[in-house]
Amino acid sequence: MKSSFPYPTLFGDIDLKVHSVSVDQSELPYTMISPPDRTVALHQSGRQAWECATLRLEATLPREELGSGAWTDVVCLAVLSEKATNARTVGRLHLAEDGTARGTVELARMRHRSRATLTLLVVATVEGVAGRVIGSAVQDWYIDLKASAPVRQREIEIVEVDFREGPHAWLRPYRDSAWIVETVGDIPTVYLNTGAVEGLTELLSGAGSPAEKIVRDLTAGQIAQDAWTAMFHTAVSDLDEDEDGTPHMPTGWREAVLRMMLPDVVPGRGLAEALHEITRRRTQGYGWAEIQTGVQFAASRRSRTSRNLTSALRSLDRAERTTPR
Repeated sequence: MKSSFPYPTLFGDIDLKVHSVSVDQSELPYTMISPPDRTVALHQSGRQAWECATLRLEATLPREELGSGAWTDVVCLAVLSEKATNARTVGRLHLAEDGTARGTVELARMRHRSRATLTLLVVATVEGVAGRVIGSAVQDWYIDLKASAPVRQREIEIVEVDFREGPHAWLRPYRDSAWIVETVGDIPTVYLNTGAVEGLTELLSGAGSPAEKIVRDLTAGQIAQDAWTAMFHTAVSDLDEDEDGTPHMPTGWREAVLRMMLPDVVPGRGLAEALHEITRRRTQGYGWAEIQTGVQFAASRRSRTSRNLTSALRSLDRAERTTPR
């Protein structure tokens, strides 16, 4: 919902994109930037101690409306903020005649703790008053300093624990698993088994050689795919229904997961119709196997499995070509 202002504002949509990110002047892999989720993951930036991330941005504004409205001195501002630290950083984007605005904004590591919000504000002089907000981006971006994958919902905990000898007795039957996804609580949790694969946590959080990066990206993608699959099944397993059997969309992370995955699981249907179809197939027992194909595709798409695999194969091919024979 857009806020109401006692002066003219832009009616058209404003879109904000993060084109690329550099961390201490080194480019962040594009797999850590997710346009669909509007999220940037900085945890696997390639180093543990970094100082500054530079985000290169492009915004699209309603060109005709911008040029004919009752305002002057239009300025586009990218705003990075985090409630946990009360940090706020502003970068100015240069507005072009075609209605696009480009520029950068910098995120200083020492000013942030976990997750920053990036938005775009369009300010102008309206009715003789300077600095009035006349528009903002339709959707914000999230810059996550702790995430290993660019997932919009940050409500996922990563816990490193030894399944065999750790404090959680319920994990011991899974002592041979590298990780387990647990979704019964209010916050989904991925448990990484420090006792199953030596060096797993170091691999996921470190920089390492090109070969180690390949393994890290593939492993992180597989973990993400398992998490998406588990969260989807949990989200559809216990839906509230009306007296006529119409399912209600859940709240919290379950709602976010369904809204993102249902268009791929049941393509060509609206959200309400897709949710009803999922519920009908699950309860009546027909066509549920077909749904699993859609779930697999949706989870793979969200975890960027194909892109990670393609990048890995290309890296291996380059390494083979450059290895002396």
